[in-house]
Amino acid sequence: MTTIQSPDGTPAMVDVLVIGGGINGAGIAADAATRGLSVMLAEAEDLAGATSSASSKLIHGGLRYLEQWAFRLVREALAEREVLLSKAPHIIWPMRFVLPHVDGMRSKLTLRAGLFLYDHLAARPSLPGSSSVDLTTDPSGMALSPALTGGFSYWDCWVDDARLVVLNAMAARLAGATVLTRTPVTAMRVEAGVWRIAVGTGASERHVTAKSVVNAGGPWVGRIAGLTLGARNAPPPSVRLVKGSHIVVPRIAGADDALILQHPDGRVIFALPIEQAFTLIGTTDESYSGDPREAAISTAEIDYLLAIANRFLRQPLTRDDIVWQFSGVRPLDDDGSERASAVSRDYRLERDDAGGAPVVHVIGGKITTYRRLAEQAVDLLQPTFPSMLPCATAKAVLPGGDVGGKGHPAENFAAWFAAFSARHTGFESAALLRLARRYGTRADIILGGARTTADLGTDFGAGLSAREVGYLKAHEWAMTAEDVLWRRTKTALHLSSTERVRAAEAIDAALPGL
Repeated sequence: MTTIQSPDGTPAMVDVLVIGGGINGAGIAADAATRGLSVMLAEAEDLAGATSSASSKLIHGGLRYLEQWAFRLVREALAEREVLLSKAPHIIWPMRFVLPHVDGMRSKLTLRAGLFLYDHLAARPSLPGSSSVDLTTDPSGMALSPALTGGFSYWDCWVDDARLVVLNAMAARLAGATVLTRTPVTAMRVEAGVWRIAVGTGASERHVTAKSVVNAGGPWVGRIAGLTLGARNAPPPSVRLVKGSHIVVPRIAGADDALILQHPDGRVIFALPIEQAFTLIGTTDESYSGDPREAAISTAEIDYLLAIANRFLRQPLTRDDIVWQFSGVRPLDDDGSERASAVSRDYRLERDDAGGAPVVHVIGGKITTYRRLAEQAVDLLQPTFPSMLPCATAKAVLPGGDVGGKGHPAENFAAWFAAFSARHTGFESAALLRLARRYGTRADIILGGARTTADLGTDFGAGLSAREVGYLKAHEWAMTAEDVLWRRTKTALHLSSTERVRAAEAIDAALPGL
């Protein structure tokens, strides 16, 4: 639809300006662009630079939300689990979860009833159903205390959360959107029925005209809404900021499936296999009032996670086992719940036309339901753009996900990977799998005509090559070593603290020339 170019080649007028480069913003940009709207996405820092790279990295229905009677949310999330597994089988794959039964906590009858609902609230053609587990014979029992003899298992999915954001931004760009990172929105006003918006700072500041705005600022949604106050009759939307923290330890022996560990306070935490050699443990729920970018795990949170884990694990963990820790701030729709863990993970969309130009505010949400949230957010713009196309994201694969096949997504990926490996016999299988899991079919772009690892240039550590870093700069908006080592890849997790510093210095020095 409407796109007018400025002298520097970026759009000066667009149909939709999306503010925020987390999962919701990237998903909305992709949805709107594939419906034929001209789109600009403006992110103040890096894509997935805050909440969307600090999740538990799961595509799941949210079994515990059934206790809050959140049936609609769970049903929608379970349905989306199947959609997303087909959209990105290279970064999303099935994971088995084991839930030990503990006397004095949730009864076996309660767990069976909850899992029955979880199995049947939505169709699950790609995932098995739940079952009872004998922990004295099941392999997962090796990780757990011998006192735990039984429980249940069910299936959800793992996701590389930061890469999911980037792939949606890429999908938006492929559909014609302009994606700007390190570009904050600094001022907004309505003039003659359209938004006049200042983006960027200093010499990079520019002005954009947009027929509509979507505020997907996550923890900053209220602050961004404050920029529109002159065009609003209502107060800015309020969100409840809740910090969730995780720790990572070397892979717990026997914990090759995900473990669900119950606490006497009613909460549960996950112990999840991550990056072949590690276990991710989390998350906490704490109310938060500081700068979301400064969120950090507290001593109390570390003690809390270790205490829960050590109630269940055969071999206790200590602080010395922690190799990485991270925190994210979830912007939840404030439903008045007293406890942070009880606040709904559902989302709310609010359209405001008070100034004569629409703005849609996105409040809350979870990574699993981002695509449906995006679809509904763009649907709210239908009165402004009556000729826009229907939503097509449910069937469209994300970049790299076009592995072919008509069967189970995981089987399709495995068949594609076998053929991919056969084309690149000069590389170790583990190195090829690492690239395939990050990039899917786009891994061939990185390998190009390379015949061996040496052809890929400098190794910055753990197999991260100069060729791969150059790809991330050219195709995925990577601008710093942190973008590369922690968000586009998890290479840093495989390096010692000294190696991380050395790799970061080398990558930052090399990036300008790649």
